[in-house]
Amino acid sequence: MVEFEEHRIDYPHRRYSSTLGGIVNTIELVVVALILAFVVRSFLVEAFRIPTGSMAETLRGAHYNIRCRRCGFRYDVGGDSYTKPRPRCPSCSFFMPEGTPIPISNGDRIFVLKCIYQFEEPKRWDVVVFKNPLDPQENYIKRLIGSPGETIEIIDGDVYISGKIARKPPMVQRELWMPIYDNDYQPPDGMIKQPDRLNNKPGQTIQLWRQPFTNEDGSRWDLSAAGPTVFALQGESDRVNTIFYDGSVGPGFDATYGYNSSSEYSREPVCSDLMVRYHVISDGKPAIAGAALGKYGTLYRGYIDFKGEMVIETVIGGEKVELARRPMSEFDRSRPVLFKFANVDHQLVLEFGDNKLKLDLGSGRDDIGRRGRRRNPEVKIFGSGAVELSHIGVFRDIHYIGEYVVRAGRGKPFTLGPDEFFVCGDNSPASSDGRMWTKEGVGNNGKIYRMGVVPRDYLMGKAFFIYWANAFRPAQNWMPVIPNVSQVGAIYGGSDEEL
Repeated sequence: MVEFEEHRIDYPHRRYSSTLGGIVNTIELVVVALILAFVVRSFLVEAFRIPTGSMAETLRGAHYNIRCRRCGFRYDVGGDSYTKPRPRCPSCSFFMPEGTPIPISNGDRIFVLKCIYQFEEPKRWDVVVFKNPLDPQENYIKRLIGSPGETIEIIDGDVYISGKIARKPPMVQRELWMPIYDNDYQPPDGMIKQPDRLNNKPGQTIQLWRQPFTNEDGSRWDLSAAGPTVFALQGESDRVNTIFYDGSVGPGFDATYGYNSSSEYSREPVCSDLMVRYHVISDGKPAIAGAALGKYGTLYRGYIDFKGEMVIETVIGGEKVELARRPMSEFDRSRPVLFKFANVDHQLVLEFGDNKLKLDLGSGRDDIGRRGRRRNPEVKIFGSGAVELSHIGVFRDIHYIGEYVVRAGRGKPFTLGPDEFFVCGDNSPASSDGRMWTKEGVGNNGKIYRMGVVPRDYLMGKAFFIYWANAFRPAQNWMPVIPNVSQVGAIYGGSDEEL
């Protein structure tokens, strides 16, 4: 639910004229200012406050900002999900000790452009404010998924429009990546192999931390080459060495949200749209660095050859089959360069600095293989020669829950009529939206709208900017009044750009 943010206009002290003309001029100025404020609020831009977590992590309602007591990772927990059960760190799976005092932060405050949909059609992936069809007195905010005439079906976390995958624009995708594991955040020395007694009571399971990346047989990666957060390889240029991510040791691939109650985690589905990220540097001799992602039993590999090429391949029956290759432009070999490899929305995307290689796996629902039985994803990092990796992380895509929903889930395609739109919250397991509404919408003069849709005349505008978020407190008992500039910025929506 979105609430209106009251506008207050403070005017500087003015010296009133003693003449009647001066009084009239002052009244005119005040009236004009009030009219302008009314026009701006009614037709151009209005401020809103986010009171709930249905759009988290993109937009947060009242929440707790937590720093993990074990690894130091920062994450947010919804205001109604903090006390029972205890929050769990998204990066190291550590449960916050009971009774830890943490002040609550208010919901994000945003600007909404109200007139834009009078001049252009809403775009898929826009964050829209609209009147709740079930109770038009309430304002809701969600992400627009479907437009008039389209058929929506959510399959294994992805959105399909008329049988084709709906791919997210680059800036939206960047915002929706969620951390599975960040190697920069680890327990300090002395906590890695010791029981965490601060976090446990007699009779409770002791939480130990172990590095979730492990060498495959014969692999020669040093997983603590320059401290525990740096991986390095000193090997032969013609021999590939591989490490793999063990989801039974670190956080798994379930579509969990640190923002939500940890009691829900065991029921969340597996997400297999993944990305590996790290910074890599080599000594200039022959070497490669890459990552492998397994989805539906197929392993895809993306790597860069320091001789100047990018390659994407797959493994079939133990044999490597090249899928795409391109030369790289020059890069600074004296400094670490950002490497990313993602399997998302039926695409393989390999990035190295300013270089990008993309492979379309097909837009049809079955173009990436049969889903069949549940198959856990795979994440591997490999290399040869002399390479050093830092800032290693594993991320997952947003996963729209399509099981046990009323409409638009797998096998329940939902077709929109004229002037009908379909919306979903980014916090998919904890969002009341078009998938789950079970009552018809209420209109004026007894008009009824179909269940599950937002009618065009209920669209209020497009959210485009966070102007206040997670403010700091000057002291423990003070109000949060110091803006957190790092979290102020644009809210990204639909565009014609491709990932």
